[in-house]
Amino acid sequence: QVQLVESGGGLVQAGGSLRLSCAASGRTFSSYAMGWFRQAPGKEREFVAAISWSGHSTKYADSVKGRFTISRDNAKNTMYLQMNSLKPEDTAVYYCAVSRTILAVTATRQYDYWGQGTQVTVSS
Repeated sequence: QVQLVESGGGLVQAGGSLRLSCAASGRTFSSYAMGWFRQAPGKEREFVAAISWSGHSTKYADSVKGRFTISRDNAKNTMYLQMNSLKPEDTAVYYCAVSRTILAVTATRQYDYWGQGTQVTVSS
């Protein structure tokens, strides 16, 4: 049974930082790309960042480029999202996901497995 568990969310002031983690179990995820998405109240789920199976290739949404960094440790089956210079508009539930491909991809339909999400709230 595939399981993805996010952690590291919380409440932070604008300009602060958080580091999200996504622990994967039940499958060898080192062969697949992974990604982070987020969903704010009343909005659709949107792409945040993605990383290839090897970690050598990454993609970011324009809204987070230069502030967020995605990484992975395949030996630990864990993916991370370092979020710096947080803004109130970053407030959302953040989800990690595992893709069916090896490449860093941005569409939700290209991801097969999803975590339950972790809340990130940025106060102004």
